[in-house]
Amino acid sequence: MADASKQDVLKAVAQYYSSKLAEHGQSPRGVDWNGEESQFLRFAQLSKVIVNSDDFSVNDLGCGYGSYFDYIRNNCEHVRYTGIDLSADMIAAATQRFAGFDNGRFVVASEPDTIADYGIASGIFNVRLDGGEEVWHTHILKTLDVLDRTSRRGFAFNCLTSYSDADRMRDYLYYANPGAMFDHCKRNYSREVALLHDYGLYEFTILVRKS
Repeated sequence: MADASKQDVLKAVAQYYSSKLAEHGQSPRGVDWNGEESQFLRFAQLSKVIVNSDDFSVNDLGCGYGSYFDYIRNNCEHVRYTGIDLSADMIAAATQRFAGFDNGRFVVASEPDTIADYGIASGIFNVRLDGGEEVWHTHILKTLDVLDRTSRRGFAFNCLTSYSDADRMRDYLYYANPGAMFDHCKRNYSREVALLHDYGLYEFTILVRKS
């Protein structure tokens, strides 16, 4: 994928999510999810990558307005959190929302600026807009390389599944093959990889744990 093509796609995605935030505010629909219940369910799946919850750091790539920070700080007492997002509007909303918390910070960027114990990516691979299948797939694999490089103990991500019902699939969304993604992670990142595809949503979660 050429850099220009990548930047065009990422710029379009950032604008897409900024428009969702403007339309729906700081809510699940503001980050293009259906509702709070399903959002918490996917957070629970992603958080299974965290082995020791006593004291750890996490990079949340594609953090939106910081809803995962809400979730993880309510479930883990000692967490150091960095939220990263392409949308400056999302980061502004998150920074204002969590102004009183010294264990969380938010950065406008396409990748983490620091290494954390864990990396989390929720929903960032779903909306490809006009990006072609091949361009978007290459973007996903490069982003997984970033998650691997910036995570000491492991990372987790989710994707819409290619096993979705055909009548529910949308042209502007990307549906990944769970078996192919599992194989890629197993071959390139770790021997300890888990595929979760049993929690009632049209998606799957992959956990990559490092020894």
